[in-house]
Amino acid sequence: MDKDNILSVKNVGVAFQTAGGVVQVAKGVSFDLAVGRTLGLVGESGSGKTVTALSITGLLPGTAVVEGEQWLRVGRDQEPIALHGLSEAALRGVRGRHVGMIFQEPMSSLNPVMRCGDQVAEVLKHHLGMAGMEAERQVREWLDRVKLGDLGRIYRSYPHELSGGQKQRVMIAMAMCCRPVLLIADEPTTALDVTVQRAVLSLIKELQQDTGTACLFISHDLGVIGEVADEVMVMQAGEVVERGLVRELMEGARHPYTRGLLACRPMLRDRVERLPVIGDEREVRVLTREEELVRVKALDQQDVILGVEGLRVVYPGKPVVEAVSGVSFSIRRGEILGVVGESGSGKTTLARSIVGLVQHASGRIMYAGENIGQRQHRREIQLLFQDPYASLNPRYSVGKAIEEPMRMLGLTDVESRRAVLLEQVGLGRAYADRYPQALSGGQRQRVCIARALSVSPKVLICDESVSALDVSVQAQVLNLLQDLREQEGLTILFVSHDLSVIRQLSDRVLVMCAGKIVEEGPTVELVRAPREAYTRALLSAVPGHGGITWHP
Repeated sequence: MDKDNILSVKNVGVAFQTAGGVVQVAKGVSFDLAVGRTLGLVGESGSGKTVTALSITGLLPGTAVVEGEQWLRVGRDQEPIALHGLSEAALRGVRGRHVGMIFQEPMSSLNPVMRCGDQVAEVLKHHLGMAGMEAERQVREWLDRVKLGDLGRIYRSYPHELSGGQKQRVMIAMAMCCRPVLLIADEPTTALDVTVQRAVLSLIKELQQDTGTACLFISHDLGVIGEVADEVMVMQAGEVVERGLVRELMEGARHPYTRGLLACRPMLRDRVERLPVIGDEREVRVLTREEELVRVKALDQQDVILGVEGLRVVYPGKPVVEAVSGVSFSIRRGEILGVVGESGSGKTTLARSIVGLVQHASGRIMYAGENIGQRQHRREIQLLFQDPYASLNPRYSVGKAIEEPMRMLGLTDVESRRAVLLEQVGLGRAYADRYPQALSGGQRQRVCIARALSVSPKVLICDESVSALDVSVQAQVLNLLQDLREQEGLTILFVSHDLSVIRQLSDRVLVMCAGKIVEEGPTVELVRAPREAYTRALLSAVPGHGGITWHP
C-alpha cells in the first residue's frame, strides 16, 4: 500500500444469501484513495456503490458475504490496518474515530429522542474520552464550523425541530468531530435544495482542506460528483466500468453507460425534445428559443383550467407562520407550470392547499371557472407525492392500489382500465400482482402515476415527484409526463427545488420565496434573463450549470 494512500480496496465482492440463492451485488472492485483526495463513486440504484462503501466499515447485514481486502492507514507513519480481518468490536473502534460517515437521510440517522448537541457530544465521549464542559465546548466549536447559527438553540434542538439542511450539517459535525482520516458520504445532498446542496458540498470540501481527510463520495448524479470530486469511478451492475479524473471523464467518457448517465441529466442551458435514457445513444435534438416561445404563445390561447387568487395559508403558533402569502396565478389547459423555490418557500403548502390537504385562511381556488370549495373536485385534480413508497400501501398489490380510487368512485370496467394504465406508464400487466417492496423507486413512482390517472383527472400536481430518483429513472418519468400531456391533454403543476428539471419539463415557471411569488414567466426566458437576485442564486447553485451568462 502506497504511503500516500489512506484507503486501499482490492478485488472486493459482495453477495447476499437469499431464499432464492446467492445474489452478487458487487464484483472485483478495486481502488486507492490518497490523503486529502475525493473519489466520486457514481451509478444507478443497484449498481453496488453503497454496498461497496458499507463493506469497508462492516455495516452490511449478516446475510452479506464479503470477499477481497480493505486496508486503512490511520496515520501517515503507521502500518495499514486490514479492515477485512477485524472483529465487530474492533470495527466499532474504527467507525467514527478513523472513518466518518454521512448518510443520505439525516432524520433516520439521528436519534429522534436525543438533542442534537448531545448526539455530537456522545461521539466525542465514546471515541476521545471527552466529557462535561470540554465536550460541550468542542460540540459548539464544530456546530459553528459547519456554519449553524444560533448555537444554543441548535444544541438543545431535537432533529425534528431542524430543517433538512440543518440536520445534514449536524451529521457532518458528528462525522468530522474526531478528525477521521476517511469520510464516506453516501448521497448526502440528494433530497436537499440546490442552494443548501451547494453549501453542504462547499462545507465538506472546506473541512477536507482543514483536516486532510480523504473522502469517498457516493452519488447517482454526475453533476454533483463534478462539483466535489477529484476522480470518479462509475459502477454498473456491481462492476467498475470506467474511472478517471473528473474533468477528463466529463468531457470524454468512453463507456456507453457513462455517456448515458451524462446524457440523461436535464440541462439548465437548453431544453431537449426528449431526454435520452440509458442505452439510447440517438442524437438529442435541442429545442430553439423560438420553438419554446411558440409553444407558450399557443397555450395562451387555451382556457384557464385552474386559477388561484390571493391565497393565504397560515400555520398557528408563536409566532404565527404565514406559509403562503397572497399568491395568485393561473394554469391553462395542457400547460405544464413549474413552481420552484427552497424548502420553506411555500411551494408544497401551495400544492397541498389546492387539493384540500391544507386549509387556506383566505383567497380562492378556481377550477374551470368555479370555486372548488363549492364542488367535488377530487377526481379532476390528483396529487403525486415525493416518496412513492410512503404513499403506497405495502399490503396492497400494484393492481389493487390502482383499482382503489376507481372503486371508491363507483367506476366500471376497473380491471381492463387497470391493464391499460399499466401499459401506459411502461410497466405492463404482469406488474399487477407485485407489491411495492418488490419494485424499484422508478417503478413505484410509475404505479403512483397510474393510480393518479385511474380516475381520468384533468390536472396532475407533482410535488417533488422525481427528486429522489436516479437521473436515468428521472429521465424516464419526465418523458412519461410529457407523453401524458400530449396524449391525454393533461395539465400539470410541477413543484420542484431543481431548476434543471423545471427547465426540461415546464412551459412557464413561478419562483417562490418566503410564501410569495417573486418572479414568473416563460421558462426559456427566465433561465436566460432572471430579474431577481434570488432566482439568479438558485440558478447558480445548480451543479454543473455550465456558466450561463445572464442578461437582466
